[in-house]
Amino acid sequence: MKRRSFLQRAGLAAGAMASVTLPPLAWAQEKSKLKITGIRLVKTKEKNPLPKYTPSAGSWSTQGVEVANPVSIYPEYKPTRSLFQATNVDSFTVEVTTDKGITGLGQGGPGGGPIVTGHLAKLMMGRDPFDIERNWDICWRATMSYGRAGVVFNALSGFDNALWDIIGKALNLPVYDLIGGETKDRVPAYCTGNDIEHHVKFGYTKLKLAMPHGPASGREGMRENARLVERARKALGPDGEIMLDCWMAWTERYTIEMAEMLEPYRVYWMEEVLQPHDYEGFGRLNEAIKSTRIVTGEHEYGRYGFRRLLQVNGAQIWQPDLAWCGGLTELRKIGALASAYDIPVIPHAGGLNGASHFTIATVNAPWCELFMPPPGGPKQVYDMFEERYGITRGPEGIYMHPPREPGWGWYFESDGPI
Repeated sequence: MKRRSFLQRAGLAAGAMASVTLPPLAWAQEKSKLKITGIRLVKTKEKNPLPKYTPSAGSWSTQGVEVANPVSIYPEYKPTRSLFQATNVDSFTVEVTTDKGITGLGQGGPGGGPIVTGHLAKLMMGRDPFDIERNWDICWRATMSYGRAGVVFNALSGFDNALWDIIGKALNLPVYDLIGGETKDRVPAYCTGNDIEHHVKFGYTKLKLAMPHGPASGREGMRENARLVERARKALGPDGEIMLDCWMAWTERYTIEMAEMLEPYRVYWMEEVLQPHDYEGFGRLNEAIKSTRIVTGEHEYGRYGFRRLLQVNGAQIWQPDLAWCGGLTELRKIGALASAYDIPVIPHAGGLNGASHFTIATVNAPWCELFMPPPGGPKQVYDMFEERYGITRGPEGIYMHPPREPGWGWYFESDGPI
């Protein structure tokens, strides 16, 4: 990017942060007369669990496969993600209770649970859960001395999401109606995973592939990546959309070469090709590559992180995660900032973790991400999956709808304290 255009973008981004504000929500103008009386981490159980079965041999969804990752440069961690991922640093569900018996559940990201119980609970006991902005800001200001991203934001997300669940239940409204109502009748969905034929047979016309290889696999790895994309194009036909999840594993040079190699297959986007802190690298790639879109944001946190991404013009689509980016309160601000620049927001895992409420209520949020049960199950598994996620079919393949029950409408419930 040229220096002048960079400075112009940076100045506009700063102005946007100052000027992009969200209108007050009608329900938030009065006190709820609720008080938070309990905050604890809980185990969960599915209300109507899918039947157990043994997936088809070789199914990608079993996760016993190689997927490119930042640690792939070390051979001992290359075969599967499980070789390097943490043990006992889990995502969590927090349960917030009130004096009127209304309870909310919120999901947060890895490692955030102890911060909720060890710090946020002290700050939030006795407060009105409807004071959503005030509560979020107190938690943000109180924790910024030791974390402005990562684990702290995972904690903020879970607690904030639990409050939205309480508000929806108190007002007998689904979350999407709390934030403005439907902007579309249903949400077009894409499916992530490399069980390509299984997903196409189900009805998806949009597939995101997990790239198996990065620079550590050399030229043969590049050819294997290309063969996977070719397989998806043949299965989808000329009109389906193909996206690539590169999970922080590639380099600038490698990305440029892969984009050139894959150009005949019309890839819709390349996701998270670089490590998330390399804002300038994303900007350079977005400027250089014209055959596809450069997108990222899954491992970005809060509006200020996305402002940095905006300042370098680093992505054509933003992908915050509801359980990591600061919760729905912060996701709405990220969405408003993106809308000022006509940037689409497609939350990571958005069809599964509640972000579909944001998507259906937000004009510049066009799609959501789903994952399928692995192949090889009885028909009942896929019928129950369709019911759980409100699956319908139409011109864009698979659509979903967020739960219509009050709050998030989670498919799970508390199973007692951890």
